[in-house]
Amino acid sequence: MKYDDRVSVIKGIGDKTEKILNKIGIVTVQDLIEHYPRSYEQFQKPIPISDLREGEVNTIEATLVNSPTGRRVRHLQITNAKVKDSYGIINLTWFNMPFLQKTLRMGFRYIFRGKVSRKNGVLVIEQPKIYEKQEYYKLLNVLQPIYPLTEGLTNNSITKSIGLALKDLEFAKDYIPKKISKEYNLLDRTKAIKEIHFPKDRDSMLKARQRVVFDEFFLYSLALRHLKEKKSKEKTEYVMKEVSECEQLIASFPYSLTKAQLRVWDEIKKDLSSDYSMNRLVQGDVGSGKTVLAILALMMTVKSGYQGSMMVPTEVLAKQHYKSLKDTLSKFDVSICLLVGSMTAKEKREAYERIKNHEVDIIIGTHALIQEKVEYDNLGLVVTDEQHRFGVKQREALMDKGGQPHVLVMSATPIPRTLAIIIYGDLDISIVDELPAERMPIKNTVVGTNYRPNSYRFIDKQVAMGRQAYVICPMVEESEMMEAENVIDYTETLRDALSPSVKVEYLHGKMKPKEKNSVMEEFAEGNIDVLVSTTVVEVGVNVPNATVMMVENAQRFGLAQLHQLRGRVGRGEFQSYCIFVCDSNSKEAWERLQILNKSNDGFFIAGEDLRLRGPGDIFGIRQSGTLEFKMADIFTDVEHLKAAAEAVKSLEDEEIEKIFMDNPLLEDKILNQTNTL
Repeated sequence: MKYDDRVSVIKGIGDKTEKILNKIGIVTVQDLIEHYPRSYEQFQKPIPISDLREGEVNTIEATLVNSPTGRRVRHLQITNAKVKDSYGIINLTWFNMPFLQKTLRMGFRYIFRGKVSRKNGVLVIEQPKIYEKQEYYKLLNVLQPIYPLTEGLTNNSITKSIGLALKDLEFAKDYIPKKISKEYNLLDRTKAIKEIHFPKDRDSMLKARQRVVFDEFFLYSLALRHLKEKKSKEKTEYVMKEVSECEQLIASFPYSLTKAQLRVWDEIKKDLSSDYSMNRLVQGDVGSGKTVLAILALMMTVKSGYQGSMMVPTEVLAKQHYKSLKDTLSKFDVSICLLVGSMTAKEKREAYERIKNHEVDIIIGTHALIQEKVEYDNLGLVVTDEQHRFGVKQREALMDKGGQPHVLVMSATPIPRTLAIIIYGDLDISIVDELPAERMPIKNTVVGTNYRPNSYRFIDKQVAMGRQAYVICPMVEESEMMEAENVIDYTETLRDALSPSVKVEYLHGKMKPKEKNSVMEEFAEGNIDVLVSTTVVEVGVNVPNATVMMVENAQRFGLAQLHQLRGRVGRGEFQSYCIFVCDSNSKEAWERLQILNKSNDGFFIAGEDLRLRGPGDIFGIRQSGTLEFKMADIFTDVEHLKAAAEAVKSLEDEEIEKIFMDNPLLEDKILNQTNTL
């Protein structure tokens, strides 16, 4: 079995399973063995019911007191049962498993394992797994991998498929040079891949993880070096001149630019007027005024006779930018067009024609901007978002469309500078580290679940004053279906709790792009008062009228991610509020959230998060959004990141050449990786 074989070569994977695996990006055998566990379960001996702890996954051996009963609540079929041991009694609850009413028998003894939670003041175990005694004791103290799943895929089936793949795979040669493996005390790659899936114990899992994380950062650093060498000091034909319109535009703003904005604008102007292509990252907290800098750069580009484009992650945001740019630049004779996926074929054709003939100066859109059919006429500047780090292939696609455009990347992810220099090694970095004086700080509060009714009353009051609110539900890791269920159920609860006149809608990952766009647009236009969502709103939309952000189970999110979510409010003239609901009794969880309570400074928060979480917290909360590695996390694994960057730096060009010659598949892998850079 080879790395690039399709997963269907593995026994037991038929057409149906292959399609489901493809949905989560698993196409080849290599994709499957790189689908790493998101955590591990370690089975301990059953404990007395009286020792159960809220929030923990515990195992009990107990007898069924009564026959299970079933009831239906909206989309859910709920099964309840009561069990006891010599130390106490507890209720068990299962969702959508009505068959248990026939299979579980009163008076029989079973082993139950699940998460203990508190409902209406009483402890219960929800969705516990049921084991035969013999079966359970075989699993004791073994680390069981738990994989990211999707609907139609079980942990059992993926564990089995990976086991078969590892047995029959011809492993590739280790591409990390021996001297580096030795210097950094790295496990052999083949051994690491086997151990990460099926570790003997915690120590061997940690050793395997260290190697996998090092590999990801090593390849990333190799990819950056590859990029840097390709584009270091590339001459550009788009040399720009300073234009008076930029000063007029600054004078027309109803506010003065901050010192930080003026400093970064000087750096951008220097880049645009030099003979070399700009590759600059502008980092700044939400609301620090990065968009203004992008508009000024586009103005300088247009008035120097070139076209500029701005690429954003969602259609709704593209439409909002289009509208606000038209308003801002209305007096400057600048023609702007929109290009997004949902436009009709006819609208797209007309837009392509206008772009090709230079009848438009600025093109705003989503990924549609780099599709084959778009031909630019002297594209001098591309403004992009960190979600779309411009990879080699995209950059080459644009160069094929003419010249070597300047690239300006905007990032609202506050990464401490020491990390940013490694992660964005191919870019010059500017930091907008000052908020405009007229921006009101957001008022924050961290509360327990008993404060929920007060929060709902507060949202009611804000809506009555004409404002809007977001409520964020945490992602449900088990499956997208449960996540959707979670959001829909919560929306119903909220509709019951708020005044009947308040319009509540929801948004979740399972919705089709068209549905998502429609809900986002309705919310942006003020037709929805409260939006219940998973984290899809992080980058989605600009709603100055939204003044409340309520985050449920806030302890499940990374601080940097919570700070990003908080940035969705406080964008208008009204005082904004953020309510973090913590449903954990852990002292550490409350301490972490207090950092957000005390500070609105993203860079400080990211630094504190790094300090608090420390390298030990390997299966902690991932800071999603920035550079998704499969196993590594730039915050938790910062030491490995630095080590891998140093290792790549120490290699001579010939050594890198040899790595590629010995591993022909690697160059493709790196090019794909730089595509997501």
